[in-house]
Amino acid sequence: MKKIIIHTTILLLLVSCSKKNLELTNPNNITTDTYWKTEADVQSALGATYGLLKNVDGGLWGVRGVELSNGRGDDFFIRNDVSYLYQLSTYTNTPDNSAATNLWNIAYRAIFRANQILENIDKVTSLSDQAKKGYIAEAKFLRGLNYFTLVTNFGDVPLRNTLPKATDDYFVPKSPEADVWKQIIQDFQESQADLPLSYEKKWVGRATRGAAIAYWGKAYLYTKDYAKAEATLLQLTQAPFNYQLMTDYGDNFMSAKEKENNQESVFEIQLSDVGGTNPWAGENTNESLGVTTAQEFAPSEVAGWFEVSPTDKLFNEFQVEKTVSNDFDPRMYATLVWNYPGATFYTKPFTGFALQFGYKSMYKKYQNYWQANELTGANGGSYTSSNNERAMRYADVLLMLAEAITMQQRPAAAYTHVNAIRSRAQLSPLTAGFSTTQMMAEIRHQRMLEFAREGLRFYDLKRWGLLQQEITNSDKVGKQFYNPTKHEYFPIPQSELNANPKMVQSDPWK
Repeated sequence: MKKIIIHTTILLLLVSCSKKNLELTNPNNITTDTYWKTEADVQSALGATYGLLKNVDGGLWGVRGVELSNGRGDDFFIRNDVSYLYQLSTYTNTPDNSAATNLWNIAYRAIFRANQILENIDKVTSLSDQAKKGYIAEAKFLRGLNYFTLVTNFGDVPLRNTLPKATDDYFVPKSPEADVWKQIIQDFQESQADLPLSYEKKWVGRATRGAAIAYWGKAYLYTKDYAKAEATLLQLTQAPFNYQLMTDYGDNFMSAKEKENNQESVFEIQLSDVGGTNPWAGENTNESLGVTTAQEFAPSEVAGWFEVSPTDKLFNEFQVEKTVSNDFDPRMYATLVWNYPGATFYTKPFTGFALQFGYKSMYKKYQNYWQANELTGANGGSYTSSNNERAMRYADVLLMLAEAITMQQRPAAAYTHVNAIRSRAQLSPLTAGFSTTQMMAEIRHQRMLEFAREGLRFYDLKRWGLLQQEITNSDKVGKQFYNPTKHEYFPIPQSELNANPKMVQSDPWK
């Protein structure tokens, strides 16, 4: 059984009782006066903050988050079963869209928990200075990661870096996107300085120095500070780091213990069918610490809901270039399943599955396709997958580094990193003499194939200014509704506008 860092004791809103008001202390309640006493309290608080990353409703690596991060891309379609998911996939969403609202709420809940740690850790006097620095660094990493989710999806958002002391403190206006990016960069920069290179085995999955540096470099890339992105990401290619690409691309998406948290994994969301048996139970003892993503994506013949499909644009992109042995790209075999000779899915011939929506393939990546179906997890949880979500892979580091170098008009220096990706995919090395335009076209092509179903495509296209072009030139259902002045970002959730008198709607959505 894999070790999970998410504690079953979770930290919710901590409140204090006032003796002045003659309120008696309930010994069964956790308060800020009774909680922050031991190192275990800090670890539990961090576990509760990590746990929100896979929250079923709004965590970016929970089922709804995976659907949200992928659903707006030109390579991904969500069918009209859950209306609010179909709306975001077809660009017909409104400010009351539940998926976007939950993403907002869960990210701010995680930021609140990280801030609790930062403001209360001094109360735990038994901590060594080194341990304290490490826990502060983890809290800053998690805060930065959640701000990254917010800024890339909503643009201008409130910065909440202190705990509210009075009622009015709960109402915070939006900060400009540039200020949010500054906070993200600061959180990752400060956290990497005090995070360890690794942890002992029982703590696998916690943020490391490499994870913080990777996201620090990613923040520079997204803000087009290419020189700093290059300098930051380059660190991960050198000692003391020893990240490497897995020989077999498909090994990155398997739940086998020896294939999770592997040499290519920079930051990984730990999932397992442990705890309770219900992945939808919320933060209580009934909750399984796995997710239902694979079951929702699986076809109906194996107890799935078949909520999503790859578009044929992705299917065709994989066939642009064959391998050196004139076969399909091995990433195509690992990502998709389609009607090729001998194709099997969930131990059955693929010909026994009914294709839906007019598309030619189904997603195989992250599916538990070696099982007979997706009915139960390893320990009997309902529809529970234990397959970790790889949030940051070394392949992403290499291609981000290649992009940062190329955008500084030095495409010749990007060959090593791009060819490493091509070599693993059994493609021939690039010919010499690529221009900046040619190298960026190759990087864009490789990113589409390398990270299909990993929630990066929409954000890549936005960064490159190609959303409208690529969505228009696709077979994606709903592409006619895409509005470039609106759909680069979600609107501010209606519930936030209703609750926060200092909040105003983003201009394109007014």
